[in-house]
Amino acid sequence: MIGSEWPAALRERGFVFAEAPDMRAALGDALADWSQFAASWDDLGLDTYMADGGRYRKRRHAAFRASADGVVRKANQPHYQSRDFNALNGGIARWFEPMLDEAAGTAAFGGIMRYCLGLFDGLTPTPAWHVEVHQFRIEARPDTAGQPTPEGMHQDGVDWVLVLMVDRENIAEGETSIHGLDRSLLGSFTLREPLDSALVDDHRVFHGVTPVRALDPAKPAHRDVLVVTFRGET
Repeated sequence: MIGSEWPAALRERGFVFAEAPDMRAALGDALADWSQFAASWDDLGLDTYMADGGRYRKRRHAAFRASADGVVRKANQPHYQSRDFNALNGGIARWFEPMLDEAAGTAAFGGIMRYCLGLFDGLTPTPAWHVEVHQFRIEARPDTAGQPTPEGMHQDGVDWVLVLMVDRENIAEGETSIHGLDRSLLGSFTLREPLDSALVDDHRVFHGVTPVRALDPAKPAHRDVLVVTFRGET
């Protein structure tokens, strides 16, 4: 499915699996410094808020305001979800290490943000958006699977979500599934290649990812993704 078909698909079924070649075409020249952007995942902080006691997730976080005037970074702030949306880790303000300026300043990141703004604002025009950006690394260890969505099948409590694959190293599984509001399965796919992406209408569907394990337990294993959420400012 090419990029020009994504808006109609989002309206019709609430989600899109955007394959890497089509996402690459949509982002164009902005990806010239993709390798620099992707390398920033090697410098994430440990997520110390995991209520399951896990130490398999690393992340950085940032917030932005996006509108017709452009995309402007906000002051560092906590990430908050109510327990209605995150029964495992919700209900508290979680302060994560901020996204590095070197990553936020890349053409690749800027292109992703502008593309999301154009797509989501075209579907639900909004004067301004509160955008949160999460860099995630999920590690799988020899005796422990990594949990990309430890809270299970969920919604994020926003309007729109992009999940974009950055890197898979020595990783098996990690299947994304999309479910309707009645929890019926609507589709499933695996983000395998850099830029493979899921685009999600958070009001209409639930999403989740199965645990990941190391293909070779003797070697490091990780799954790196960028998650961008758009919520209309109130």
